[in-house]
Amino acid sequence: MSSYEFILFDLDGTLTDSSEGITRSVAHALESMGISVPDLDALCKFIGPPLQESFKQFYGLSESESLTAIKLYREHHFNEGGLFENVVYDGIRELLERLKTQGKTLIVATSKPRPYAESILEHFGLSQYFDFISGSELDGSRVDKAEVIDHALKRCGISDISKAIMVGDRRFDVSGARSNGLNCIGVLYGFGSREELEAAGADYIVETVSELEDLLCE
Repeated sequence: MSSYEFILFDLDGTLTDSSEGITRSVAHALESMGISVPDLDALCKFIGPPLQESFKQFYGLSESESLTAIKLYREHHFNEGGLFENVVYDGIRELLERLKTQGKTLIVATSKPRPYAESILEHFGLSQYFDFISGSELDGSRVDKAEVIDHALKRCGISDISKAIMVGDRRFDVSGARSNGLNCIGVLYGFGSREELEAAGADYIVETVSELEDLLCE
């Protein structure tokens, strides 16, 4: 595995456990629209995929209703502290430190809006490890994971994709990587299941950050 020089990481469910902030903010948006949410755990399915598609798929909202829900979500998530209701997974900081000392190029590839991803990484002292942060934009563009990864590869000048690999916890990370010809490591300590990652075609699946380190480090 040491042949990988460029390592792309998802954010939510891979670097940080963002479940509290995201589920509380989704609940706020839904309840503001008259939809009762008795169980926050049921909203963990919102972590990973683009919000607009999730509001449509899981609650049957229309296009315009989904956009309203996203606005309500952002108001709560980014103005009322939800952004930092977040925890860095144990061992992640040490993993990133080790990879950097080995000369790896580290990149974040997330469907979260880029400015917010940057704020989270800065707040938790992780931004120093990353050479580039690729995310969606606030105008709703580049939300698909394949587009996010493609943007990162182009901006970082990565032409030999055999030297790059994606790390993520959901099928969207795997499918986005495969669309760009990248191998992908699925992590089970996040929000996806083994069945989901296997069905998506993950090349490797690890249960812990320690196992991830064994795969990525020389």
